[in-house]
Amino acid sequence: MTIGGGLRYRHDGRAPHQLRPVELLLGVQKWAEGSCLIRVGDTHVLCAATVEDRVPPHLRGKGTGWVTAEYSMLPRATAERSQREVTKGRQGGRTHEIQRLIGRSLRGVMDLGALGERTVTVDCDVLQADGGTRTASITGGYVALALALRPKKLERTLVSQIAAVSVGIVEGAAVLDLDYEEDSHADVDFNVVGTDAGTYVEVQGTAEGKAFDRAAMDRLLSLADDGMQRLFAAQRQALEGGG
Repeated sequence: MTIGGGLRYRHDGRAPHQLRPVELLLGVQKWAEGSCLIRVGDTHVLCAATVEDRVPPHLRGKGTGWVTAEYSMLPRATAERSQREVTKGRQGGRTHEIQRLIGRSLRGVMDLGALGERTVTVDCDVLQADGGTRTASITGGYVALALALRPKKLERTLVSQIAAVSVGIVEGAAVLDLDYEEDSHADVDFNVVGTDAGTYVEVQGTAEGKAFDRAAMDRLLSLADDGMQRLFAAQRQALEGGG
């Protein structure tokens, strides 16, 4: 439905600039050094961080650490069952791309030298998917990572917060935090990964139909910046209450 100023009410009742409800539940896995269940609307991702006193072979003896990620989606996270990748005998290209993105994003806010010869692995398992699983994984993965560093007094190795959000153009309107229905027919779709220092780790943007211009890209980045500020606030609130 079109409203004043050319804006639109979205199918779920949100205004174009609104995030879906965000909830961060901490300490949901008993054995993980840090864990967080992030709920962004109907997208739910379980993030768990593990700290190990070892590094990959190519980093041994160099006095630096490593942060990596693994990503997977449960078979019934989606409307139709998807086959487990382990039964296919190989990891899918989409999974590989997403987990590399998560790892790059988290490393982007770490002082790996201060981490020492340790590896932090952040596992992101999608329990329920309704768009934005990679952005939710990064946002929740940061919280799990921050929690995992606390017992070893390594909080100083985190130099910034990091979060991610999607933006896009749907039926001519710039919108924040696309769910699956919107993402599936968006004219333009961006995933933006940024820090609370106002810098970006990654911007992924694609036109599915009509090409976009610089002005549209600037509007979308501004919308993403506003959304990430709200995600940073949610992260801080969760971590301050998480002991």
